[in-house]
Amino acid sequence: MTAPVGSTTLGARGEELLARFGDRPSLFFEGAWHTSGELAGRARRLAGGLAALGVQPGDRVVVCMTNCPEVGVAYSALWRAGAVPTPVLFLLTEPELRHVLTDSGAVAVITTPEWLDKVRAAGPGLPLVVVGGSGEGVTPFEELERAEELPLVERSPDDLAALLYTGGTTGRSKGVVLTHASLDAAGAAAMAASHVPGETTTLVPLPLAHAYGLLVSVAGLHAPEPTTTVLMRWFDPAGAVALVAEHRVQTASLIPSMIQMLLAQPLEDADLSSLTRVSSGGAPLALDVAHAFERRLPGVEVREGYGCTETSALIATQPAGERRLGSVGKPIPAIELRIEGDEPGSSLPPGQDGEICVRGPVLMQGYWGAPEETAYALRDGWLHTGDVGRLDEDGYLYVVDRLKDLVIRNGFNVYPRDVEDALLEHPAVAAAAVVGRPDPAVGEEVVAFVQLSGTATEEELLAHCRERISAAKRPREVRVVDAIPLTSVFKTDRKALRAQVRAEV
Repeated sequence: MTAPVGSTTLGARGEELLARFGDRPSLFFEGAWHTSGELAGRARRLAGGLAALGVQPGDRVVVCMTNCPEVGVAYSALWRAGAVPTPVLFLLTEPELRHVLTDSGAVAVITTPEWLDKVRAAGPGLPLVVVGGSGEGVTPFEELERAEELPLVERSPDDLAALLYTGGTTGRSKGVVLTHASLDAAGAAAMAASHVPGETTTLVPLPLAHAYGLLVSVAGLHAPEPTTTVLMRWFDPAGAVALVAEHRVQTASLIPSMIQMLLAQPLEDADLSSLTRVSSGGAPLALDVAHAFERRLPGVEVREGYGCTETSALIATQPAGERRLGSVGKPIPAIELRIEGDEPGSSLPPGQDGEICVRGPVLMQGYWGAPEETAYALRDGWLHTGDVGRLDEDGYLYVVDRLKDLVIRNGFNVYPRDVEDALLEHPAVAAAAVVGRPDPAVGEEVVAFVQLSGTATEEELLAHCRERISAAKRPREVRVVDAIPLTSVFKTDRKALRAQVRAEV
């Protein structure tokens, strides 16, 4: 019998999962199988080694690695020791990493040899645990794994379980404080909404350092039957296709840019008949992209969800047995959601656009060491997401765009996603991104960047937009680029595009 959601810690939840299903092949990574018993034993011993190294309950430990089995082992070991994983993407620059190390007060870093120089420069003097590494000031991960197993340290569900740093696209990144209870509640809700009996093999190319990747991992702790994960070190579309075919993968957790990259592959040349469902999150999914993917793979259903780091990566998802393409599903049962208008605390009726606000057990406790930012984001107990959305009459949520990405042209609100979705309807457009350029006459002018998969001129694309977008909102300039810039987690890098157009003013 499992503990009620939110009433236990993630370390205890992992112990329960092993007790329920026993030792079995559970993880495939780069040609090798790993069993659940093996991974749990490694985590127990690593927890003992970390404690011997001086890691105490409540301490933050940065985990900076590409995807590999050791990431999950490290998270489990830290939870077992009562410590706090602080995941960071290895693509962070040295100054960005230094900020995380300093701001979090990390007591150690777990990394791999290829990032050792950057980690050492960003956090001089910190203990460094390195997978497959050795040398001065380095403690081999494998050495710590030879320690005595550490009994599960008692912690409260309300204790800090993870400190995740936001992307910092609008300024210096902030540490999001997530408890065991909030992550556990989100994982349970994600599994309840997504699980289909018999669909037990999942492809995970998401960075495990990202909130979405962490959610997928925690959701696995609530699996009602034994599951298998096929883990990718880093996403590449050809490799993903090959793994789905080889391991008869049934489900995959992706973000929209990954789906677009897969569409550029010869999908029909591989046996992907086992694949039944693709979960999309992390960024808005264009309806045209979802339709194109389902046309190419008729047996696959695309199911979009929505969340943010501050909500343990989950706010809404498609209910089990239901789906409404174009929406991100319904709010999970554990939360309340309202669409707030211009008046603080207001709640708009169905069909009207406003800011998405939520409250409930999946919410963060706040931003680490940032009381003013916390108070602004969590007003009257409601998280103000900064996202614009609307509900329909049936309670399905539609995410329109980010408030910060809004372009205001001649007093009209232009949501980049509306323009991007229209551009993606053109058969030659593979990807699109829209930003505002300061303009003395209209305030901001709408500029579109497009990545082509076929042939089209700027004039043709502008004509295409004239047929689909009102004059007040359509782009006056379309720039064809080799590739739309992406952030380290495969989201459109609007910050880079805005900097580019504003530098030209």
